[in-house]
Amino acid sequence: MLYHLSLTLMRVGVSFAIAMLLGVLFGIIMGAFPKLNQGGDSLLVIALNVPALVTILLCYIWFGLIEAAAIAAVAINKIPTVVVMVREGARVVDRELLQVAQVYRVTPYAYFFRVYLPQLYPFIMAAARSGLSLIWKIVLVVELLGRSDGVGFQLGTFFHFFDIASILAYTLAFAIVILMIEGFIMRPLDRYIARGGYGHA
Repeated sequence: MLYHLSLTLMRVGVSFAIAMLLGVLFGIIMGAFPKLNQGGDSLLVIALNVPALVTILLCYIWFGLIEAAAIAAVAINKIPTVVVMVREGARVVDRELLQVAQVYRVTPYAYFFRVYLPQLYPFIMAAARSGLSLIWKIVLVVELLGRSDGVGFQLGTFFHFFDIASILAYTLAFAIVILMIEGFIMRPLDRYIARGGYGHA
């Protein structure tokens, strides 16, 4: 169980990191540049509504039943939701605060990381929490369809043997891991951001 659970966690972590990095980047760009937002909005709507199963199957067909295809399928399904949330945050940033920073001629690094980006943290955090729950589910489907290891693969195997006890055992272990991540990482980080602690970063 620990072996398969660790592989699933690895896939979740890598997919989550890629999705958040690209989603935040594209969301900031679309929110900051109206013309780019208008041009990419239709593609974003399509990406949001393409079923996850279709994306998974296409990635496996195009790239083969390899680890990179599994990671890509999960990340592609998550990126559009991150883009939407961050884009909305980029639209409502305090322009007067940005102008003050320009007047005081702060460095580009300080302007972005201490004035602009902290205003997006609540939106990024919301995207992270909602996306993490989505990625867990997609990873299991990815493993079920095209991997020979991981929790999703094990659940599929137990299903074929009608092994209800093992299915429940893996489900319980999976739930415990999710609760630990939520309790020790996501909630403390959420409270920190809610207090405005990011403003002192």
